[in-house]
Amino acid sequence: SLGIPEKNTVALLPQTIGGEKINYIILDDASDTTTAVTNTRKLIQDSKVDLILGTTTTPASLAMIDVAAESKTPMISLAASEAIIKPIDAKKTWVFKTPQTDAIMAAAIIDHMAKNGVKTLGYIGFNDAYGEGWYNEIKKNADRKNIKIVANERYGRNDSSVTGQTLKLVAAKPDAVLIGASGVPAVLPQKTLDDRGYKGKIYQTHGVANADFLRVGGKDVEDVMVYVGPIVVGGQLPDALPSKKVSVAFTKLYEDKYGQGSISAFAGHVWDAGLMLQKAIPVALKAARPGTPEFREALRDSLEGLKNVIGTHGVFAMSGSNHNGMDQRARVLAVVQNGDWKYVGR
Repeated sequence: SLGIPEKNTVALLPQTIGGEKINYIILDDASDTTTAVTNTRKLIQDSKVDLILGTTTTPASLAMIDVAAESKTPMISLAASEAIIKPIDAKKTWVFKTPQTDAIMAAAIIDHMAKNGVKTLGYIGFNDAYGEGWYNEIKKNADRKNIKIVANERYGRNDSSVTGQTLKLVAAKPDAVLIGASGVPAVLPQKTLDDRGYKGKIYQTHGVANADFLRVGGKDVEDVMVYVGPIVVGGQLPDALPSKKVSVAFTKLYEDKYGQGSISAFAGHVWDAGLMLQKAIPVALKAARPGTPEFREALRDSLEGLKNVIGTHGVFAMSGSNHNGMDQRARVLAVVQNGDWKYVGR
């Protein structure tokens, strides 16, 4: 539900940039960390790529960093965790990312909870780097707003039951629950909470912002609150938000090819990477030819120097200390109503 929209978007990216033909090579890691590392080595050693785009999940992206840095190949991750790009050191200086960080979104979620009377919070997330990263950011922001975390549970991406974890959450009686998961597997805790009669507020992360989550979740995910990237509700956005025009245009392009309602946040992450490359590659070409270490270094430098790149998810302004470059314009609040995303505000 994440990788296919991303793969679909590659077919819409420019075939030439700065007068150079772009060759896109797509490998599937099946959300497996070992395969992601193997694929990265194959792309760098066999295909001699100038840039790695991906991967989708946080654990696999974190595992790929060593390979990219060792070969001095710039990498644009499509995963959420801030740990992918921070702290910037000798390795992470080669790594950038387009999705909003868990830190940016967690701050907004906790602020919304505080404004709406939430005093106690339950958490259930993936038992991997995605779930742990989200918990750490939520805990930091909950402490800031004096919200007490009364339950902290984990589950596997492929688990078929979370009954035990849910019983503990319900027993703790939190005012709200945050589910730190992505894609279709994020439906399971919410459905189980509903089945067990939980009546508090439920929040999800921006990792669920696609049609498959809505389709599989059905009535079980109605009224869930999610801070998402602007593209998810592009046509509903106020005209003053910079990403509206870009989001609406890309949504039309994508849905003309893949069908009405097929757009997802994950397609937008790849499109935004493409927008970055259209700015960065021409600059790098002034310094060196593709296929050389000098070009890869120049491409890294030009990515780091990007300013005011308006994408579907926000406005990117990179720097030596920030390889995501997003601000509050990268998040809007949506709720699921009648099986679709409804813009609520910012």
